[in-house]
Amino acid sequence: MCLSIPMQIVELEGEGDFAWVERGEGEHFRRERVNMMLLGPQPVGTWILASLGLAKEVVEEDERRLIEDALAALAESLDGDYDPARHFADLNRH
Repeated sequence: MCLSIPMQIVELEGEGDFAWVERGEGEHFRRERVNMMLLGPQPVGTWILASLGLAKEVVEEDERRLIEDALAALAESLDGDYDPARHFADLNRH
């Protein structure tokens, strides 16, 4: 199973067949080149889901926030510091 993560397009290459994408800050900063074959050229600033060097889909801000929350929950659980009250607020609404 592959996990796709949100990355923001910061630079296009050539005709837009490839893009440089980034996420995070400091020690969590990540930059990589992704193939845009499935999506076609997208504007700089667009958030996409990337996996294994491939841009898989464009992600809207609301959806991106939910994905970031799930990734934070996963990281906390791996550190043994998970508190369900801090995550998945969209699932806890009654």
